[in-house]
Amino acid sequence: MTNTTIIKANQSWFHIPWHEIWEYRDLLWNLVRRDLTAIYKQSILGPLWFIIVPLATTIVFTVIFGKVAKISTDGLPPFLFYMTSMVLWNYFQGCMNGVSNSLIANAPVFSKVYFPRLIPPLSLIFSNLAQFVLNLIMFLGFYLYFVFFTSSQIQPSWWILMLPVLIFHCAAVGMGVGLWLSALTVKYRDLRFALPFIAQLWMYATPIVYPTSLVPEKWRWLLAVNPMAGIIEFNRYAFLGVGTVSKDILMIGILSGLFLLMSGLLIFNKIQRTFVDTI
Repeated sequence: MTNTTIIKANQSWFHIPWHEIWEYRDLLWNLVRRDLTAIYKQSILGPLWFIIVPLATTIVFTVIFGKVAKISTDGLPPFLFYMTSMVLWNYFQGCMNGVSNSLIANAPVFSKVYFPRLIPPLSLIFSNLAQFVLNLIMFLGFYLYFVFFTSSQIQPSWWILMLPVLIFHCAAVGMGVGLWLSALTVKYRDLRFALPFIAQLWMYATPIVYPTSLVPEKWRWLLAVNPMAGIIEFNRYAFLGVGTVSKDILMIGILSGLFLLMSGLLIFNKIQRTFVDTI
C-alpha cells in the first residue's frame, strides 16, 4: 500500500505538522550531521573552534570587565563568573542566529521538494546542542579546578540538577526568537544586518558581565521581561552558590520564553506556506 501525502497551503496557523516531523526524523538527523561536519570543513583546527571561541571571549571579558573596568562579580573569580554565564548564552545565541537564517538559507531546497519546513530550524537546535556539550565539558574542567585546587569559596547548590531545564529554556527562547526573525526576514532583508546588533544589545541587557545585585531595584522589572536574565543568574547560583535569584524574575522569564516559542511557531507556520513565492 502506498502512502499519500496531501499538501495544503490554506491550513490553519495552529496546524503544526508534528506527525510529519517525526516521519522525517531521518532527514532531521542528516541535517544535523551535515551542519556539524560542514561548519568547520577545510579548517585547520576543526571542532576545536567550538572551544577556542568561548574561551577567548571569557579571557577578554576577564581582562576588560574584571581587571580594567573592575566590575563586581559578587566575590567570585571573574574567569569562572563570566564562563558560567557564557556557556548558556552562547547556546542561545547560536540557536537564534541559525534559526533566523533557516528559511533564506534553504530556499532553493524548499522550492524543489516538500518536507516539513520546521526540520531545518530544529536541526540547528540539535547541532548547536552538540557545540554546547563541548563548551560545557570545557567549563566543567575549569569549574572543577577552581573548586578543588584554589581557595575560592565556591559552594554549588543542588539546583545544579536543573541544568537540563535551563538548556531547554535557552533552546526554546532561541528557537522562538529565531522563528520570528526568520519569518520577518523573508520580507525585510535588512534584519539580517541588524541581527548581530540586536544580539549584542541583548547580551548587555542580560546579567552576563555584571551581577544582578548591581542593578537598582527600580530597574529590575526590566530583567523580568528578559527571558534570559533569570536563567543566567539562576545558572550562576546553581554552580557557584552566589547570585541574586528572584522567583518572580525567573517565572516571568520562563513564561515570556514560552510565549516567544509559541508565537514564533505560529508566525513561522503562516509565512512558510507561501514564502517561496515572496523570495
